Amino acid sequence: MAPPCLYNVLVPEASAHVAAAGPDPESGPRRWTLGQRIVLSMIVWSGYWFIRLLGPTLRVSVSYEEGAQKTLDARPMVASFWHECMIPATYLFRGMGIRVMSSFSYDGEYMGRIIGRFGFVAVKGSSSRNPIRALLGLRRALEDGWTVAFTLDGPRGPRRKVKPGPSGLARSSGLAMTTFHAAVDRAWVLHSWDRMMIPKPFSRVLVRVGKLIPVPPETSDEDLDRYSAELQSTLDRVCEFAEAHVSRAGTSEFPYYSREQEAKR
Repeated sequence: MAPPCLYNVLVPEASAHVAAAGPDPESGPRRWTLGQRIVLSMIVWSGYWFIRLLGPTLRVSVSYEEGAQKTLDARPMVASFWHECMIPATYLFRGMGIRVMSSFSYDGEYMGRIIGRFGFVAVKGSSSRNPIRALLGLRRALEDGWTVAFTLDGPRGPRRKVKPGPSGLARSSGLAMTTFHAAVDRAWVLHSWDRMMIPKPFSRVLVRVGKLIPVPPETSDEDLDRYSAELQSTLDRVCEFAEAHVSRAGTSEFPYYSREQEAKR
């Protein structure tokens, strides 16, 4: 049985010096063979240019629930979305300095490097090495005014099932949780655990943003389950809405999104 994933665990009450520890000696490019580093560079280069060329062709609309954040770049918050949305989300939220946890695995390495080219900041952590440092790093990022994001069913599933990490992080930071789902009207869907979506060029994308979910700092561990359940129901709701209405992206009800117009809201 695989060890429990600490990618989305409760933020422990640990002292700040843990987060300031030096780099893990087993992390980084020194772990990879020459062949792996060559392949890694090829994956990062091709992944970056694929998203960079695909992104501008996507026709994106953004819809907000009542009580949601006002703009996509509002911060700081604890954001959650499903792993299947990573490709459109990487382009849509580019350049916003969002902090995300990235595992020490080979997959985590190339994903961290790809999203890093789009202005995200990877915070290293895994179930076996320095999970406390990574989670405290995310909390420190919130304190510094940055949004942090969880691909909530990652890195290995189960698909579309909430884990408790965001609720614990929201409680410890005193900041609200936010959610979104990006539905695509035309996409290649991989036969992977997450049903990863690869949007086809010029696809319509409808992003539905859920209402904010505040978690009071005095919330007990027992009550925290209620906020995780609310997070699950909110993600289920925004998924259903986005997938039901994506064909209407670009209409007067869901006009196409531009950062310039949203900044004037």
